[in-house]
Amino acid sequence: MFWTDCRFEPGPGWAALRPLFDTSRDAWRRGDEEAALVADESIHTAGLVLVPEGGGDPITDFLIRINGEKARFRF
Repeated sequence: MFWTDCRFEPGPGWAALRPLFDTSRDAWRRGDEEAALVADESIHTAGLVLVPEGGGDPITDFLIRINGEKARFRF
């Protein structure tokens, strides 16, 4: 599983999800793997779906990091 970097444009639901991503990012930065994994699981259970801009099947099983206008994901 390689990470894919991409541009992130927040949509109308971002305000409710942003704290999950901030918690994950902050935990990974401070080296708290347990808290980071809990935060990542919270993101996963939120039921997010990645929809490719150019078409293709939606992606439902993935890891994702969002920081500002940058996103990284792997599936």
